[in-house]
Amino acid sequence: MTYTYLGPAGTFTEAALMQVPGVEAAERVPSTSVNTALDKVRSGAADFAMVPIENSVEGGVSATLDAIATGESLQIVREVLVPITFVLVAREGITSLEQVRTVSTHGHAYAQTRHWCEANLPGHDFLPASSTAAGALGLLDPENHYDAAICAPLVAERNHLNILRRGIEDTAGAVTRFVLVSKPGRIPAPTGNDKTTVVVPLPEDHPGALMDLLDQFAARGVNLSRIESRPTGEALGSYFFSVDAEGHINEARMADALAGLHRISPGVRFLGSYPSVGRSPNAGASVARHNTDEAFAQAAAWVAQLKAHLG
Repeated sequence: MTYTYLGPAGTFTEAALMQVPGVEAAERVPSTSVNTALDKVRSGAADFAMVPIENSVEGGVSATLDAIATGESLQIVREVLVPITFVLVAREGITSLEQVRTVSTHGHAYAQTRHWCEANLPGHDFLPASSTAAGALGLLDPENHYDAAICAPLVAERNHLNILRRGIEDTAGAVTRFVLVSKPGRIPAPTGNDKTTVVVPLPEDHPGALMDLLDQFAARGVNLSRIESRPTGEALGSYFFSVDAEGHINEARMADALAGLHRISPGVRFLGSYPSVGRSPNAGASVARHNTDEAFAQAAAWVAQLKAHLG
């Protein structure tokens, strides 16, 4: 098996990948961007890609939400949570915060450390990098002229970088959610604590259009743990919705909700049902009797019995 991930080595994404059982013995190939990682799976160059999809502070990772919603279909088979903490590393010769004028890192990392930077590095400039590790490793390149970078402790320690400060994140306890993506195939078996992800285009912009979509879940007692709108890029006002719902397609209520979505928006894209890591505040709540698999089966049998008398 070949796994790819948002690299270079030392990123939080690599840390997420290392939580996958058996990955230590597999080939691991870093990718320069989320798009590149997913395209490797689509082309067959890699069997799986680990990419970030959501952060507890910044919300959805737009690069992943957009890349997985278009192009050849892909499937999420696993999710991983990684606690996030950051360090400030500096170029050789820089020993104090007062010497730092330019900082490089990934945009999401900067968003999670912006207040610390503003308070401790007044007047600094931010230089975006393709990843936290890329920004940090750039300090070793004499062609780059920025002073410092924000990265994971792992990449700083692996490369013996000069750490000026540790724990510079604005929100303690922040977590990033990563997903392992493959080509469409066998859906992981239900565990009783699962998540289903779909991408739903808004077929027509009219009053109540979003409510029509949400009602498919609400009427069947399916809780949503995440919903985000993203522009399709086709025109102003043209959106799709990325949705995480609690439950598995093997459950009658989830299958029926997805069928309802398809009736309204035939372009709905199923991205997978897979084990959920951790439990949401609503997890463990009892399913209403009329939304149980048994109730759906009884209702289907009743309708079938009635239709048997058609002339």
